[in-house]
Amino acid sequence: MAVDTGLVGRTFPATAPYEVSRAKIDDFLAAIGADAPDGTACAPPTFPTVVTFQAMQAFMADPGVGIELRRIVHGDQRFVHVRPLQPGDVVTTRLTIESIRSMGGADIIGTRSEIVDASGELVCTAYATLFYRGEDIT
Repeated sequence: MAVDTGLVGRTFPATAPYEVSRAKIDDFLAAIGADAPDGTACAPPTFPTVVTFQAMQAFMADPGVGIELRRIVHGDQRFVHVRPLQPGDVVTTRLTIESIRSMGGADIIGTRSEIVDASGELVCTAYATLFYRGEDIT
């Protein structure tokens, strides 16, 4: 089943607040096989993936969307940082569907996730491209 192109422009509700901690940053660094740079307390530039994944899961779980995670292939990711995430930051994310197009039996979904801090200030915008494989593609 094709993804409904009527979703383009839709912004999903904000995620629950997520508190960035030194332990979560260290777990992320361990998962990617990296060490924290000396004297750097902030999260690495790709850490917002952790935060935006909550928004992505909520988007896919929405009954009006009908997307199965097992059919998703992550195609692209980029970040536009206003400032680094720091331990103690409490952030929420809102995901917006920017585009949907079909190609070769798959739907290509472009998303924008805006991460804001507790005061509502933008911290980072994350862009992702997802390939949603049709049922006849294995």
